[in-house]
Amino acid sequence: MVNSLRRRCGWLLRPVVAHIDTTTKASVSAKIRWRSYFSFGSSPMRFRVRESKVPCPTILETIRYRFFSSVSASKSRIGFVGWYMRKLDTHPFITKSITSSLIYGASDLTSQMITMPSPGSFDLIRTTRMTAYGLLILGPSQHLWFNFMSTISPTRDLLSTFKKMFLGQAVYGPIITSVFFSYNASLQGESGREIAARLNRDLLPTMLNGLLYWPVCDFVTYKFVPVHLQPLINSSFQYVWTIYLTYMASLKAVEIN
Repeated sequence: MVNSLRRRCGWLLRPVVAHIDTTTKASVSAKIRWRSYFSFGSSPMRFRVRESKVPCPTILETIRYRFFSSVSASKSRIGFVGWYMRKLDTHPFITKSITSSLIYGASDLTSQMITMPSPGSFDLIRTTRMTAYGLLILGPSQHLWFNFMSTISPTRDLLSTFKKMFLGQAVYGPIITSVFFSYNASLQGESGREIAARLNRDLLPTMLNGLLYWPVCDFVTYKFVPVHLQPLINSSFQYVWTIYLTYMASLKAVEIN
């Protein structure tokens, strides 16, 4: 009799609730959670198994999650990347400005290496002008512009992305390019009339050539890159573009009769 009672009531010694999660790592199907539990009722003791499905995140959400996780993890690492990410958090304005100045200076040196006659020497004054432009004008303007874009259109859907791309090409691009040509020409001693003539000659061709390059760069930046890293990615794209810009800016002034 004791053995019979032990066999019938032995389940009391076991956990009442068992919770098992089974998830395949490389599967795109839904996560399946199995819950086993005991049910009390009028009938003898029953054991039921219930299956509930929880939708898996989409592939894009998974990529974004892993990216943000890697960025967060890099902040705590010891090294240049971790140090730079912490500076972006604590001093975003000056960090982006210095980054832009270094990229602009490097792109100007690259442009000079490409166009330098043999024998020749680097124009360090020109490089200093470009570095100062990145520090004082481009870096701060990128910080303000991308923050403004994320404020008026915080989502990353296709409509918002194309809206930001249009504003970049129609508003920010012409303004910052005009400022660049005017800044560089004024430091070279050109008069107001010469600067206006240069803009009349170079601005439109430069913007038209930019339509073959910047829309793709802007799409990648606005669609996939977090706001605090957008100036860095944009400055990286600027490296190639600035080689062309510094070449255009180094052209002789327009002769005015």
